[in-house]
Amino acid sequence: MNILCIGDIVGKLGRDAFVELLPGLKKEHNIDFVVVNAENAAGGNGLTPRIADDLIQHGCDVITLGDHVWDQKDIMPYLDQTDRVLRPANFPEGAPGRGWCVRESASGKKIGVVTVLGRTFMRYNVECPFKRLDVIVNEIRKETPIIVAEIHTEATSEKVAIGHFIDGKASLVFGTHTHIQTADEKILAGKTAYITDLGMTGPCDSVIGQDKFQIIQRFLTSLPIKFNVASGDITLQGIVVDIDDSNGHARSITRIQKKFSPTL
Repeated sequence: MNILCIGDIVGKLGRDAFVELLPGLKKEHNIDFVVVNAENAAGGNGLTPRIADDLIQHGCDVITLGDHVWDQKDIMPYLDQTDRVLRPANFPEGAPGRGWCVRESASGKKIGVVTVLGRTFMRYNVECPFKRLDVIVNEIRKETPIIVAEIHTEATSEKVAIGHFIDGKASLVFGTHTHIQTADEKILAGKTAYITDLGMTGPCDSVIGQDKFQIIQRFLTSLPIKFNVASGDITLQGIVVDIDDSNGHARSITRIQKKFSPTL
């Protein structure tokens, strides 16, 4: 089975790229299941229920969120009504929504998805992502050996450590948050596919999706300059992982980069 994981969707251009490019990617790679990080899909900040429903309608099986999960306030009640949009599983008890789910692929195979938030250089006081992920993965394995795990965090070291920590228990582990696709895709010793960061889906002629000139001015002046989503070099980034559905072992991992030219 082939699972497609797509890096952080940024703004409307990122959403448009996803909608237009997904059908071709599914056909080209014979995709069975699609996981998308969409925490920046609403104008670069958070996710709304309307946008979430639209992404699902256009072929996304599970949406994951990260540290921008609460940026759009109307997402809170929505998260309690769905198991297809996941907030980090290691938020304190009582937070809206859930951090993991088990869904069926197009071929009827059960797939578990879980996301956690890192603690290094991050703004939230969350539970230990290592311990929380270990508990959840062991719970999911009671239903299926096919498990997709995401670590949303700033530090490369934390992502790499999570990958090795969960190696052999999850089918694949990918990082998100930094919006820069890394070139370290590999199959770890325990047959878990790994990449430090999926990258992003949106305007790459930017600073992690935002207008580069505004970001530069912020660095130069230290003033609270408002950021806007950029508009150039629209690219969809992510990975395709081939998984043995009998045991959950990853057989291959391939980085994806697809250009998108919006219609004016």
